[in-house]
Amino acid sequence: MTDSLPTVCIPGLACSARLYQDQIPALWTVGPVMVAQPTQHDRIAALAQSILAAAPARFALVGLSMGGYLSFEILRQAPARVAKLALLDTSARADTPEQSENRRAQIRLAATTPARAIADGLFPRLVHRSRHGDESLRGIFRLMAEEVGTAAYARQQAAIIGRPDSRPLLATIRCPTLVVVGDGDELTPPPVAAEIANGIPGARLVTVAGCGHASTLERPTEVTAALLEWARG
Repeated sequence: MTDSLPTVCIPGLACSARLYQDQIPALWTVGPVMVAQPTQHDRIAALAQSILAAAPARFALVGLSMGGYLSFEILRQAPARVAKLALLDTSARADTPEQSENRRAQIRLAATTPARAIADGLFPRLVHRSRHGDESLRGIFRLMAEEVGTAAYARQQAAIIGRPDSRPLLATIRCPTLVVVGDGDELTPPPVAAEIANGIPGARLVTVAGCGHASTLERPTEVTAALLEWARG
């Protein structure tokens, strides 16, 4: 495995390595896997710098939601280090004023609210409408939120507010790119994913049926298959 390409996976907002719990063993058959922990800073640039400091010299990059925002920043800072790119349920756009204000409200909420309660509030928008009653899935989000903690969650929200528009970057991306989106993703819906895929030369778009924003957990079989094809290609 000495010549294999390592993979760096970046979790989403209020998510830990459990977000990729079904993908890590499969990707490990291709090469070593590292899961970033983007919790220590409140700026996208600083979070990306910390991931790059810990990452291998050259790697395949997987990012879901906030992980995608950070993937774009990594490509701004060190494009030559990214050999392959997988963007899951994310957006290349900056926040709208309404989205930023909603995030500021979440930052205020995090000062007085337990992590599991924050996860419960986010859950209905993170998963497909058919999964709203899935208590096992809800429990994973509660556990991840507790692992991240409310202080880190607030830092992540602040970093997301300050992220730049990445659409101008898309045409400059030259590595093999996979874009994945759930057909029922309410936060970064299919047209947003199509914008990314259409903007990156040669990108492949996979739409996962019966799936919301948390595709790796909701439809692990389909997402893992797409990632393995990408990783082995």
